[in-house]
Amino acid sequence: MMENQVLTMPRIGDMAPDFEAMTTTGKIKFSDYIKDSWTILFSHPADFTPVCTTEMSGFALDQKFFDDHGTKLIGLSIDSIHAHIAWVNNVKKNTGVLFEFPIIADIDMSVSKLYGMLQPGESETAAVRAVFFIDPAGKIRLIMYYPLNVGRNMEEIKRALIALQTADQYKVAMPLNWKPGEKVIVPPPKTVEEMKEREASDYEMVDFYLAKKDLA
Repeated sequence: MMENQVLTMPRIGDMAPDFEAMTTTGKIKFSDYIKDSWTILFSHPADFTPVCTTEMSGFALDQKFFDDHGTKLIGLSIDSIHAHIAWVNNVKKNTGVLFEFPIIADIDMSVSKLYGMLQPGESETAAVRAVFFIDPAGKIRLIMYYPLNVGRNMEEIKRALIALQTADQYKVAMPLNWKPGEKVIVPPPKTVEEMKEREASDYEMVDFYLAKKDLA
């Protein structure tokens, strides 16, 4: 019987663990790469696999979206740098899509273990499909985990990024299924005076603690 393994699982609100690694764009120090920028770190189980190819291609095809929203991309799998380069070349030749963002060659699994991407109940040798949203201060703001056999939803990744950035900019919260352009939730009042001000406002009032407004 296998002993229980203790996994390192970074949490929302933690500072992103730092590391150095070789990538398809050269060696990086993660804290330098993410400095003063939003960053999305995402892992995939293996190169030359079908679901991973669709996912990585999705990130590549939406590169301009992430550039426009001041967000860097960086991928990872437990493969060698040579496998990464061969896969990048293979996908470019077969589909015309080039993965220009760096892909970490985590052959020793050190980064995967640091970020809790190795989950023994799913696989002990392949990283699950993890997505970490990291803000310009280096703090982890949102984490998504998908199993090996279910690809990610790129529209949700983009929606979540805009929601995080919008919430930070306007100091608001987002309701269920929020999309850009829709009303946002105003933080609840903390004093009786704030409650009176809210009741006299032009907010969409469900009750004093749940009020929405347009950002425009």
